[in-house]
Amino acid sequence: MIEIIATAESIDQAKLLLTAGVDTLYIGEETFGLRLPASFSREEQQVIIDLAHDAGKQVMIAVNGIMHPDKMKLLPEYLDFLRKAAPDKLVVGDPGVIFMLQQKSIEIPFIYDGETMVTSSRQINFWAKKGASGAVLAREVPFEEMVAMSENLQVPVEVLVYGASCIHQSKRPLLQNYYNYTKLGEEKSKERGLFLSEPKKEETHYSIYEDSHGTHIFADNDINMMNELSKLHEHGYRTWKLDGIYAPGENFVEVSKLFVEAKAALEATSWSEEQAIAWSEQIQTLHPENRALDTGFFHLDPKEIK
Repeated sequence: MIEIIATAESIDQAKLLLTAGVDTLYIGEETFGLRLPASFSREEQQVIIDLAHDAGKQVMIAVNGIMHPDKMKLLPEYLDFLRKAAPDKLVVGDPGVIFMLQQKSIEIPFIYDGETMVTSSRQINFWAKKGASGAVLAREVPFEEMVAMSENLQVPVEVLVYGASCIHQSKRPLLQNYYNYTKLGEEKSKERGLFLSEPKKEETHYSIYEDSHGTHIFADNDINMMNELSKLHEHGYRTWKLDGIYAPGENFVEVSKLFVEAKAALEATSWSEEQAIAWSEQIQTLHPENRALDTGFFHLDPKEIK
């Protein structure tokens, strides 16, 4: 079965995504979760969990930050809340969080998300033996390596099929340090819409923002794997992530509907390349005008990646 996971930026959007046919909603709060479109209060998280369960769908909570001591002190109380709220899955990247889940006997399944470190079936299977029910594959793994990995994977692996892809995170407040140096008092949050350009390449557009986890920098182009879904499906990659951090509003819901249609076509063996091209063209019109789309590392020769 194909699972479509989609981020949500509000309760209203969560309702629309559930109606659109998304299988799992991805939410959380900024203190513990990385690069979320919105930070939800405890009450809002509970509302979304209940909405999803009423619709026969699931909720995944992001607890995938690197928990430095200040956050680790806050974590036990949040995990106690999650035990009662009863989401279907947690996304975890810090081994300290996994230890605490086991220490507190919290039996919510967890997905291992070690970001750019998750690049081999051996590593994924290691965390499966430690209790992970799935893993998030690094966005930098090309398809040729994914094919080789697929033969050895013991748990489902999530692949980003639409949305922005983070290429660098630093705990350091890089933007604040820059503002201190230049004596500028600029806003550094995601809503500011800041981006970096390479020297003499003004067309480049590396989105950047800062929060309590540090500084986040995103790839020049966002991901659209619509034309590659049949290849992913064929090799067992059937957990698809749609990330709306830079694709807000109703357009993200419409994009999600297209992936739901693609899922139905693959499961009904009615997939066609012509239809995939048409869906991809629709995604292009729905995607933010100031953000380009490509397939990231998917088609790269592994030997070219350093």
